[in-house]
Amino acid sequence: MPQRLISILQLTKAIPSADQEMILNAFTMREFREGDVLFKGGKICQEMFFVLNGVLRIMVTNEKGNEVTHYFLKENQFCTILNSFNNNVTAHESICAACHVQVLSISKTELWTLYSRVPYLKALIDTITNQTLLEKIQIRNAYLGQDSATRYHQFLIRQTDIATRVPLSDVASYLGITPQSLSRIRRNLR
Repeated sequence: MPQRLISILQLTKAIPSADQEMILNAFTMREFREGDVLFKGGKICQEMFFVLNGVLRIMVTNEKGNEVTHYFLKENQFCTILNSFNNNVTAHESICAACHVQVLSISKTELWTLYSRVPYLKALIDTITNQTLLEKIQIRNAYLGQDSATRYHQFLIRQTDIATRVPLSDVASYLGITPQSLSRIRRNLR
C-alpha cells in the first residue's frame, strides 16, 4: 500500500527504484480512528501526511467552541497545514481523522533531508499539493451563494466518496448548515 505514494509521485516524473526506496523509508505508516487528532492547532505544524485510506478533515474551533470543518482530504492526497508547515507560523487549524484512516507521515526535518537527497522531489510534492489546493478552492467556490439544500446536493455530486464515509455533523459543519437543517434536507431528498 505505501507504494501508492510512489505511483502518485510518478504521475509527474519517473522515479528511479533507488530513490523510490529512499522516499518510502523516510515515511512512517500510521493509523487513526475517527475523531483522532493528527495535529492540534495552536502550534507550528511540523508534519506532512499522505492519505492511503480514509478521510482527514481540516477544522478550526470557532469563538463559540464549535468545530468548523474547512475541507476534507482523501486517498492519494497530501495533508498538512500548509502555511504553518512552510512558513513556521502558528496554525489555527487542526487535522483530524473524519473516519478510520491510514496515512504515511513524515516530519518537516525528515522531508527536508529527503529533498536534499532527492532534489526533484520537492517540485513533485509542490505540484501535487498545489493541484489539491486548486481543486479545494473550486469545490468550495461551487457552494458559494447557494442555499443549504443546493449546497448539500452539490456536495453529494462533487464529493460522493466523502459523503458516505464521514459523520453527518462534519458534513453539516463543512457546508455551513446546522445538523438539524441537514437532517431536514436529507428527509426531503427521499
